[in-house]
Amino acid sequence: MTRSPYLTSRLQGFGTTVFAEMSALAVATGSVNLGQGFPDYPGPPEVLDVARAAIGTAADQYPPGPGRAELREAVAAHVQRFRGLGYDPGDEVLVTAGATEALSGALLALLDTGDEVVLFEPMYDCYAAGIAMAGGVARPVPLRPPPDGAGPWTFDPAELRAAITPRAKILLLNTPHNPTGKVFTDEELRFLAALAIEHDLIVLTDEVYEHLVFSGTVHRSIAVLPGMRERTLVVGSAGKTFNVTGWKVGWICGPAALVSAVRTAKQFLTYVNAGPFQPAVAAGLVLPDSYFEHVARDLEYRRDVLVQGLTEGGLPVISPEATYFATVDVRPVQPDGDGLAFCRSLPERAGVVAVPTVVFYDPAHAHLGRHLVRFAFCKGDDVLAEAVERLRRLA
Repeated sequence: MTRSPYLTSRLQGFGTTVFAEMSALAVATGSVNLGQGFPDYPGPPEVLDVARAAIGTAADQYPPGPGRAELREAVAAHVQRFRGLGYDPGDEVLVTAGATEALSGALLALLDTGDEVVLFEPMYDCYAAGIAMAGGVARPVPLRPPPDGAGPWTFDPAELRAAITPRAKILLLNTPHNPTGKVFTDEELRFLAALAIEHDLIVLTDEVYEHLVFSGTVHRSIAVLPGMRERTLVVGSAGKTFNVTGWKVGWICGPAALVSAVRTAKQFLTYVNAGPFQPAVAAGLVLPDSYFEHVARDLEYRRDVLVQGLTEGGLPVISPEATYFATVDVRPVQPDGDGLAFCRSLPERAGVVAVPTVVFYDPAHAHLGRHLVRFAFCKGDDVLAEAVERLRRLA
């Protein structure tokens, strides 16, 4: 590995992300970009109109450090409504600059040098960087795809147990899971909860895709299980639910002492953010159940469209239970199984851009994801239709 000059040793190896490379490739080749996970269609007018009205008012100025009161109250009511968890908006809810800041703030606040974080891979790329910046050590446990492509991703309980050493402090969980689309089952959550209690771990659970869950699957927060609320921080975000990923409005909920620790770190990161967007997100969180049901069913339709196109192009799909993403095994069309090489050649072969799943693995386990590629289906009808037509060229 080439060492980057000036960059701290903690961040050596964290160079420009593959998302930047693939997005530039999409622009340069005129390809359909199914790499980066953001929608290309607008959010609900009930949310957008509130933001428009707030711009040019006092909402443009600094909001309170923990977030605007109406947003913290809306977050607390929303979590109670959908998860059955009660949080005091005064000291158990903190508004952040997206889920990424909530996660980074929690890691910076809770980890001492050498503390270990147990988590599953493939993993969202900010996790490893956030742990490194906090001086912690990541202990990844592989999720494995079903051998025949049907069914959920699974983990080996023995591997998970082996990853928990006396230096372990945090269990970092992402469910619904990016990039696999896995939703952890009740049985799996109970097993994870028992381990957290046994080893006195803090649980940091990233649930930003909580509403993007497809038919036949139910998302449940680990914080609802006995003995877990008092040791769990729950992270949420508006971006995925309301198609406003650029607003960067997130939150973290948990026991007052844990949230206070996160707030101490967070105040020296952005301090505050998204003044006129905070009342808009508050309006979105109180929308009727029908809105959240529609968001999931609409995205499920888009998933099915892309899955059909990938299948017709000769790419077996591990159909996701949730999120924006579908994972494929490229070996039928890339005999050497090199997913990165496949993604770099795909614009020329089919006029489509995807992301190699190998970038979501610890380097020691990269071989597990070498043959996998992630496609995003959170795109408009015309874009998906064009992508599907182009992907058929692979067959």
